[in-house]
Amino acid sequence: MPRVLVVDDEPSVQESLRMLLKGECDVDVAGDAEAALARIAAAPPDLILLDLVMPGRSGLDLLAELPEPVPPVIVLTATRTVATAVEAMKRGAADFVTKPFEIDPLRIKIRQLLEHGRLREEVARLRSQVARRDRFAGMIGRSEAMQEVFRTVERAAASDANVLVRGASGTGKELVAQALHSHGPRSAAPFVAVNCAALPEPLIESELFGHMKGAFTGAHESRAGKFELAGAGTLFLDEIGELSPPLQAKLLRALEERKIERVGGSEPIDVRARLVCATNRALEADIAEGRFRQDLFYRIHVIPIALPPLAERREDVRLLAELFLKRARERAGQGPVRIAREAQLALERYGWPGNVRELENVIERAVTLAEGEILEPSDLPEALLRETRSDDLRERLRGGRLSLEDAVADFEQDALREALEQAGWNQTRAADALGITRRLLKIKMDRHGLTKP
Repeated sequence: MPRVLVVDDEPSVQESLRMLLKGECDVDVAGDAEAALARIAAAPPDLILLDLVMPGRSGLDLLAELPEPVPPVIVLTATRTVATAVEAMKRGAADFVTKPFEIDPLRIKIRQLLEHGRLREEVARLRSQVARRDRFAGMIGRSEAMQEVFRTVERAAASDANVLVRGASGTGKELVAQALHSHGPRSAAPFVAVNCAALPEPLIESELFGHMKGAFTGAHESRAGKFELAGAGTLFLDEIGELSPPLQAKLLRALEERKIERVGGSEPIDVRARLVCATNRALEADIAEGRFRQDLFYRIHVIPIALPPLAERREDVRLLAELFLKRARERAGQGPVRIAREAQLALERYGWPGNVRELENVIERAVTLAEGEILEPSDLPEALLRETRSDDLRERLRGGRLSLEDAVADFEQDALREALEQAGWNQTRAADALGITRRLLKIKMDRHGLTKP
């Protein structure tokens, strides 16, 4: 039941209100401001009935001291202090009643305020759920594809099973690995990441498994590898498909035996880390061609998580663009505060071959170069605008909003500009690329008003 606190120094009023609310609310009472604050600290009420005139500090004083979040307050006042009750409402009280109060109107006020409070809590809960759906552990996405990723990560985080995160470059595979770590029981232990494609072959074995002093030229001291450094945490191996066959065999042995040996050493070392791997390769094809071990694949592919390319979740582009705009603006200390509708449409139409990473780069570039408080289409890269213009032309042509003649003219203008830009505005090279004569190119340039910037 809702909890109501009656703050009044008259025992008869306390008892009357207790009887009034019997069966509907749990009623607690306090005879002065100090006792009321103690009751609130012990058990925050859902509503307060507050007398304004009490010994010591007044009801107005207590109203100013109520801790956040402040529950609804109904002020109890004598007829002669109505002006004071109005002042209390200015300070945040929800309503007031005069003594002696009528039972039914007061009961109705109490029920209404408690219901409003319940609805506010429900709205806050629903908003919190929506926020959680849009954002999870640094990842953002409202699309169903990302919702499924969030659900899978949340379930997999509680497990110790190996995970293989798959997705194109720039889709956020390391964010998934970090989410698995931070939302699981290993979160207090280290998260250690290794990019298998960034290290030369002679170094990656030492990087993963460590080495003993004198194991190779330059090994002046013994050093722990990433498996050891991860401890009981998470070891993230990015671009796992780039490992050589000998290293694949050594990794498989480590996973099967839960032990490693440092390069140049013979002493087995227990490993406890959870393994999360990532790749943008089709490992099944690599297995068929003998480039990747099938037995290792089955070891790391216990829980697969597939990240969709940005082109397959266009409804997330706006969310991501706004986030990247805010971040870039905070870093720069200046820049646009919002994205124009036309620019947003261009971002949503673009194919994003570089995925989320490319979108972040485009927004950062635009914030750096933009001159106004609104990010306009002119602040976006020309290549992006050309692609989105082509899509827009097709849509307008199919919808009957553009004639074929105008569509051909617009397409020709874009094709000429792109060829000239790629040729550094050298007309001879641009004409060769287009398969036309330089003279015809010049005629078309004049027709479309194309000049070197």
